[in-house]
Amino acid sequence: MRQPNPTNPPSRVLVVDDDPTVAEVVTSYLRRAGFVVDRVGDGPAALTRAAECPPDLVVLDLMLPGLDGLAVCRGLRERGPVPVVMLTARGDEEDRVLGLEVGADDYVTKPFSPRELVLRVASVLRRSQARPLAGEGVLRAGSLVLDPRAHTASDARGELRLTLREFDLLAHFLRHPGRVFAREELMGTVWGWDYGDLSTVTVHIRRLRHKIETDPAKPRLITTVWGVGYRFDAG
Repeated sequence: MRQPNPTNPPSRVLVVDDDPTVAEVVTSYLRRAGFVVDRVGDGPAALTRAAECPPDLVVLDLMLPGLDGLAVCRGLRERGPVPVVMLTARGDEEDRVLGLEVGADDYVTKPFSPRELVLRVASVLRRSQARPLAGEGVLRAGSLVLDPRAHTASDARGELRLTLREFDLLAHFLRHPGRVFAREELMGTVWGWDYGDLSTVTVHIRRLRHKIETDPAKPRLITTVWGVGYRFDAG
């Protein structure tokens, strides 16, 4: 577990889960890791608390009373960018895709290891607070334009609304056109994890294709190299 950095204020995390046992365990582990934690048990309370005391990150259960996690995530995104780690009760890919579609930056499937959740939270926060690489300029490939410093991306159709992970993934591909990356490599480089569910990478690739490809069913930018991984073809 990380210790709080005395030179920086601890990050504030809002935990939203209607299961008291899960919420208590998650809150306890996050506090022990040095985070300041707020906790609420339903969707409307989550939006109210986030407005009153803006969090640096939200741990958000998908199934909530009042408003479900998808509606809450949409509400948070309307107010401004805030990283979201979604908790899903099932391992269904549909749940993962829905969470990512409305702007979640990561997801964890129940039952989960509290320690792994803390690592996921820390990883997403590090990315959201990270500075661009020194001296790095705008990245381009055809009509795709990505500015790491302004954290903007666009193509011929206009601005691309990317989550933090999608932005990182696209930036990584733009930095290494023509190179094939296995899912394990992408998880280590983009996510910063030594282990985890590799389907996370698959889902993010799929969502990114839907946003940058003319025909996601026949991708021409991010191609699958069967048995190896994925390659970005700049054209």
